[in-house]
Amino acid sequence: MTDKSKKTKKVEMKINLNDLFSKGLLFILIGVLFLPFILNLVNGGTIEVISLSQFVSDVREEKIEKVDVRGEELMLTYADGSEKTTRKEAGQGIVDILSASDIDVNSTSLEIKDLSFSAMFWELMVSILPIILMVVFFFFLFRQARGGAGDMMGMGKSKAKLFVKGKQNTKFDDVGGMDEAKKELEEIVDFLKNPKKYEKVGARTPKGVLLVGPAGTGKTLLARAVAGEANVQFLSIAGSEFMEMLVGVGASRVRDLFTTAKKLSPAIIFIDEIDAIGRMRGQGNMGGHDEREQTLNQILVEMDGFAQNEKVIVMAATNRGDMLDPALVRPGRFDRRVLVRLPDLEERKYILSIHAKGKPFVSNLTWEKVARRTVGFSGADLENMLNEAAIAVAREARTEITMEDIEEASLKVKLGPSKKRLQDKHEREMTAYHEAGHALIAHLSAHADPVHRISIVSRGRALGFTLTPPEKDKLQTTKSELIDRIAVLMGGRAAEELIFSELTAGASSDIERATRIARAMVTEYGMSTLGPMNYTPLYDNQDFGRAWGEASHISAKVQEQVDEETQRFLAEGYAQAFKLLKANKKTLDAVSQKLVDVESLDADEFAKLMGESKTKFEYKPVLSSKISDAKVAEEKEEKRVASEKKSKKSK
Repeated sequence: MTDKSKKTKKVEMKINLNDLFSKGLLFILIGVLFLPFILNLVNGGTIEVISLSQFVSDVREEKIEKVDVRGEELMLTYADGSEKTTRKEAGQGIVDILSASDIDVNSTSLEIKDLSFSAMFWELMVSILPIILMVVFFFFLFRQARGGAGDMMGMGKSKAKLFVKGKQNTKFDDVGGMDEAKKELEEIVDFLKNPKKYEKVGARTPKGVLLVGPAGTGKTLLARAVAGEANVQFLSIAGSEFMEMLVGVGASRVRDLFTTAKKLSPAIIFIDEIDAIGRMRGQGNMGGHDEREQTLNQILVEMDGFAQNEKVIVMAATNRGDMLDPALVRPGRFDRRVLVRLPDLEERKYILSIHAKGKPFVSNLTWEKVARRTVGFSGADLENMLNEAAIAVAREARTEITMEDIEEASLKVKLGPSKKRLQDKHEREMTAYHEAGHALIAHLSAHADPVHRISIVSRGRALGFTLTPPEKDKLQTTKSELIDRIAVLMGGRAAEELIFSELTAGASSDIERATRIARAMVTEYGMSTLGPMNYTPLYDNQDFGRAWGEASHISAKVQEQVDEETQRFLAEGYAQAFKLLKANKKTLDAVSQKLVDVESLDADEFAKLMGESKTKFEYKPVLSSKISDAKVAEEKEEKRVASEKKSKKSK
């Protein structure tokens, strides 16, 4: 048996003993607390209480054989074997009582035992023992709450989970997609396996690797795969586990974590959600010496202090890379910044093949179609989608998963489960026209994504939905595409106004999303007449960002222009949607009526209703530079005309 297995067995035995001790202590405590009540109940129900005069009379008649004195209480044993009890006054002896009644104690066969001391002892024990047991019990609970630490210093011990070398079975092949990220991390694996190869050429030890990407893309799984490929010890801890109510505990846990990793080197330290402790300093309203900043400072010292970390690499994951402190992400601390993006088409196919193992699917299922259908899904979304499909099949007692099951599962993952809400005829018609408006604008706009499914079945907070997933993964978006997206979002509101001459609150989510796109076009993308300038709050790494409560760098006049340009983009999108719907009102009526009848339409059914493809509306944006030049020329012309009028009046 190895030393590690012996240690593991000792730890398990210690945990079992602690568990038995806690349960036994609890039963003893309950028994001691209720023992006096039980004894009193039993004794009170079986022993007869007599008067002191009756006791004296029975002694004179020699009916009593034995008297046990327990303080003021006398336990009497009669010749016939019965037991009775009586009480005397405090400080009065039993011999004095009998002598006062002219009874010679020596002439009687009475046996007297004074048990006062033992009675007092047991009464004292019954009174004190519960207190002692309660103190021991709460002390034991306190130790358990602190992770079994023997004293208060145990709070500073690291809570990292250790994955022993050789038992980390996750490999790069188990991680779907992320080819670029894997190539970046292969160098880390090679260094941990062959450190001397890099030391010969003077290469410095990598200190840290930061994995940045959206939630659910597999950052934690990728870190475990690095440890599995390198076959080294792997210590995993969440960023929030460093924080504690007491000041200094977080920094102490950081020191203990790095000390443990150095002893186990080569090793990997993985800190999940590092933004919990690594946020940019100087932006909070709690000052510069709070517990979080002390913990961050200790991490900075451990990663790049006087003591060099040999063969210990720190990996961290976050989906808020823009919030991290510049001192944490500079070279020498986290040397590598690996972007973990959402999977593309081929990566989604690979991820689906991994999670499809062990699940029965129909033979004619096309994974290419499933992968194209799930644009924008993360790896966690894909795994959850297939799991939901398998649950639905098991619930209905079927044996194979179909494409319809996957389609329903994808909608459930993204939008929530379907709900059958009670709607009257008028509400169903308004919802149908609203969703048909979205679908028609998407179909008739040249740069909009195609319609995949339309439904008036409620899911989540939405009364209906229109899915327009992109046909392919896009790395960049044009101004024409953004204007068409705004028009598609405004299509529902435009249909309500066109058909019912009424507006509903159902378009609130569409308006919010359209406003975000329009404002981003103005403030971030430089697509408005204001020119290529960023109007969002800028954070400079030199001064660690704008402090809390500091005024914006945008003037009130420029902010007004930003609002005007945002409103102009929204107005253009709405006008485009209203114009297209008015020109295709008959088609809008047909799609809406079909939705009222069948509730849902897929892409093929919708294409049949639309008929032959018509000439699509194409938005032709004017470049901002041309708009700016035209605006300057217009202002010059206005000034010239104004000056001519002024000169004529003066003459």
